[in-house]
Amino acid sequence: MRAFRIVGIFVFLLLIVSLFLALIDISPAEPDDLGISIPLQKDFPTPSLYINPAVPSSLRIEASKANYRHDDDPRDATVTLDMVRKDEADSEWVYALVGPFSTLMDDVSSRELLDFWHGSDAGPFAGSPLRMAESTLEALTALWGKPAPGVVRTVFEDQLTDELWRSIPSWGIVPFEELEPRLKVLSLDGNSPIRNDFKQDAYPLIVHFRASDPSFVLPATNRDPSKMTTVMLTGVTALVRATAAKMERHGMTYPGEEIRPLLLSSDILHINNEVPFYSMCDVPDIKQKELVFCSRMKYMELLTYIDTDVVELTGDHFADYGDQAMLETLQVYEQAGIPYYGGGADLEQARNPLVMEHHGNKIAFIGCNDKYAYATAAETEPGAAPCDYDYMRARIMELRSQGYVVIATFQYEEYNHPQATEIQMQEFRWQADSGAQIVSGSQAHFAQVMEFYNGSFIHYGLGNLFFDQMGRNDGGIDNIRQQFVDEHVIYDGRHISTELHTFILMDYSQPRPMNEAERAKFLRYYFEQSGWRVPVQ
Repeated sequence: MRAFRIVGIFVFLLLIVSLFLALIDISPAEPDDLGISIPLQKDFPTPSLYINPAVPSSLRIEASKANYRHDDDPRDATVTLDMVRKDEADSEWVYALVGPFSTLMDDVSSRELLDFWHGSDAGPFAGSPLRMAESTLEALTALWGKPAPGVVRTVFEDQLTDELWRSIPSWGIVPFEELEPRLKVLSLDGNSPIRNDFKQDAYPLIVHFRASDPSFVLPATNRDPSKMTTVMLTGVTALVRATAAKMERHGMTYPGEEIRPLLLSSDILHINNEVPFYSMCDVPDIKQKELVFCSRMKYMELLTYIDTDVVELTGDHFADYGDQAMLETLQVYEQAGIPYYGGGADLEQARNPLVMEHHGNKIAFIGCNDKYAYATAAETEPGAAPCDYDYMRARIMELRSQGYVVIATFQYEEYNHPQATEIQMQEFRWQADSGAQIVSGSQAHFAQVMEFYNGSFIHYGLGNLFFDQMGRNDGGIDNIRQQFVDEHVIYDGRHISTELHTFILMDYSQPRPMNEAERAKFLRYYFEQSGWRVPVQ
């Protein structure tokens, strides 16, 4: 009975409330009508990232791949990317001191660089500010303090190389990944980041970075030795006449004794050996007049002594002693494990490119002889490859599409002057237009000029390497003893730098490094002949 009364009271109250609502015309409200928001799920704040202004653009781009919201205030950011001490670093960033390619100076002391930064008006930099990006200025200011007035001029990264070329003499500092062939890299205290013997711990242009969150992954460095390859290209080798006589007298390795340390420092050494090794080759005659050459088999020891990696066979004299000598030569190289290109046992082998891979860099060599009287390779005949420019264009384009850095070399007409002829320029440039990043004349006894063309480096002739031409000493052309060895630096699939090494032939056989005065005079002459402005030093 008591339960019945309770139910009755509840029903009565419900009727009263219903009547009241009907009288004031109020219907149940939706939550939004009452200004109440009911979340369907919990919102988490987007992580934010603060990047120190000293961080270079390439590292900034890498960090931005995390898709964190950018924050200008490090106190509010979820993660900060900052400069730190070496022992705290996640990333070690290498910078380079650079000038235009036509710069004569090779090395600067770190003391001279720091003194200039702090206002010294003496030394090599006097009168010309250091060009650099704003981020580089921020990084070096954190390392060395604020630069003296007028010491630094900031420029946009993509304008720095052109600015340096317009302002000769000029200097700049760039991150290693910003290097390109039109820039010359100067060593600091003899230490250069484009060389294999680079001592990173002793180099002053190093900046360290760290992300505050250990899970935030950064590149360990912008200069990874496992991504770098150096390729040395050389000019004419012909182990005949007086050069061969010196080998007979002093030993097979005599011509290479002065130059060997440099050649061994490269990852890939190219030798353009124009002459066949032949089992029937006679003892050398230093007075030989006819230009028909062969080398004795034992002279091969010189090429192994300098650790030859690639042999070019486009030379005019490859066929001088006929098919048997050429086939014996190919066998000698194959037994030594040295690959070759530009010549072969038949036309197909002769003109096929030589492809290699080193430290992840794909490199291709392709070459030909432009003088058809000397290019004897045929369908079933050995010899040097004749130049078929349509074929080369197609192959170069194919190789580029496959990610190769292409090096095209020539056996061409020989001149007794440094200038390239109009037709020579046209034919070398065709290879660059096809996609070859490096185009090099292997034929020249007298070194020729160079140029940057359509993103490629072209050197029309390097001069001799091992050949007995001594200029006026033997009634020949003055300055023919001077020679280039071009060292090309490839990093992560890209040609980033070229270093010119300079030598002078001694004793009819042995190149020695030029001294400082000889080198400066030689480079000045060739840079000016190439049409470039050269600093007065």
